[in-house]
Amino acid sequence: MFILYNNQQLPESELRLPLHDRAFQYNDGFFETAILQDGRIRFWHSHLERIGEAALALQLELPSYFFSGELEAKLLVLARLQKAEKYGRLKLKVWRAGAGLYTPQTNQVNWLATAAPATPAADKPLHLGICQHVRTAYTSLSHFKGPNAPLYVMAGLEKQGQDDMLLLNPQGKVAELISSNIFWLKEGVLYTPELSTGCVNGILRRNILAWCSGKSIAVAQVQHNPDGLYLADAVFAANVTGIRAVASINGRELNQRNSFLEELRNGLQI
Repeated sequence: MFILYNNQQLPESELRLPLHDRAFQYNDGFFETAILQDGRIRFWHSHLERIGEAALALQLELPSYFFSGELEAKLLVLARLQKAEKYGRLKLKVWRAGAGLYTPQTNQVNWLATAAPATPAADKPLHLGICQHVRTAYTSLSHFKGPNAPLYVMAGLEKQGQDDMLLLNPQGKVAELISSNIFWLKEGVLYTPELSTGCVNGILRRNILAWCSGKSIAVAQVQHNPDGLYLADAVFAANVTGIRAVASINGRELNQRNSFLEELRNGLQI
């Protein structure tokens, strides 16, 4: 397996990270997961946008080639080497370089990219539980992936046979799923939790909101009680792998008879 480490292609077996590395010591960074499809990185512009936001929040100094097109080109070469360009999963990890204790010695970064073939996500409807043991929390770091990973790990431990778990914020409002944003349609309005609930500002979330704006579809970002989802015309989960209807929450069946999801998939070409 080949990887990209600090813009250099090398076999995975040659990667060496020191014990003082801040990715290991402090989880001092973020990551992006993207989908490779037909020789391109799906929604790459949106990923770059969130990479820039995450770096700003963590006060990381990214190399200029991240935004010049060079990084994208290198990632696509890696995808071809890994036979992942037709359909695959790309993961980019970025973290603060140097040693130090909590106070860093530098704001420069190390980064690592991997690519692997994958199977397109099934469109089978999801059955959700409601997470009881952990809650989301809004901070300047909650809108991107990485700093809050243990939260989602703990929610995953609670799944117990469910497809995914609905996470609530400390006030008991709907926030997100373990690895997806959540949306619901009611009387022609598309609802999704606002970022103040502590949810990740997902790549597909951004693109769904933009698509709706272009189609003049009413959108409301809200703080909403979970009971309201049972009255929706449709509930669905969305992440970079695609869109999946939600069939039930805590064993209670939801309405799935709505053409909006297929229209949305076609509009976003996913």
